Amino acid sequence: MIADRRAVLAGAAALALPTSARADIPLSLDGRLVQGGHVIGRTAPGALIYVDGEALATASADGWFFIGFDRDGPLQTEIVVRRGREQARQTLTLMRGRFPSTRVDGLPPATVTPSDPALLARIEREVALKTEAFASRIEGDDFRTGFRWPLAAVRVTSAWGAQRVLNGTPARPHYGIDLGAAAGTPILAPAGGKVVLAQPGLHFEGGLTLIDHGQGVISAYLHQSRIEVAAGRTVQAGDVLGRVGSTGRATGPHLCWRLKWRDRNLDPSLLART
Repeated sequence: MIADRRAVLAGAAALALPTSARADIPLSLDGRLVQGGHVIGRTAPGALIYVDGEALATASADGWFFIGFDRDGPLQTEIVVRRGREQARQTLTLMRGRFPSTRVDGLPPATVTPSDPALLARIEREVALKTEAFASRIEGDDFRTGFRWPLAAVRVTSAWGAQRVLNGTPARPHYGIDLGAAAGTPILAPAGGKVVLAQPGLHFEGGLTLIDHGQGVISAYLHQSRIEVAAGRTVQAGDVLGRVGSTGRATGPHLCWRLKWRDRNLDPSLLART
């Protein structure tokens, strides 16, 4: 076990839940109760899953469902599952995330403060492409057993959720965890799913692959030197997705690993099983 990997998981609350206040149907939850974390639940097949009063998911044919907690989301969340007149309810209290501030210098100015009209138009087209892919909602539950790490050797070079200062300019938080590796290192699928985007040469992300693991649980792999899958392909855990590189907004070879559930930014390392 690599020390950096253990450090990523330190401080993330393991799930310890009291009995549901009301439970007409079964409800079990397991996960990480911290901002950027998640729970994986199981209930009656096909049950509707409400998060803070909003219907956001439907349990799979085997009853599995996923809920993610955004980096800057509230510290209390109510989960209600319903099927017909039956329901179960649980209120969760999360730990506040601790996110460092990091500085990255030496980036090409066009990747930090782009101003050229043609480049801005290109970035807009790429945003539309990514937005469409992130809207994928396949009926799977490949997330149910958690993730494996996408690199055979794990060396964390930048923690997830860090507040970034790029070339001296304050930027949005870094919604990825950076894993250092030599250029050409194989990138492995952390779980099964469907490739919904496999696009080289994006301005910010460089070579980018997105995988939908079911119910809008979508993992992302940035800065690849080579992509070895195509959109529409079904992958299994351990399949090679591509190769580590330094394309896009990067100062050296590494993998930026990201995870979203619907519009929420999550820490993928909290899904990685030890």
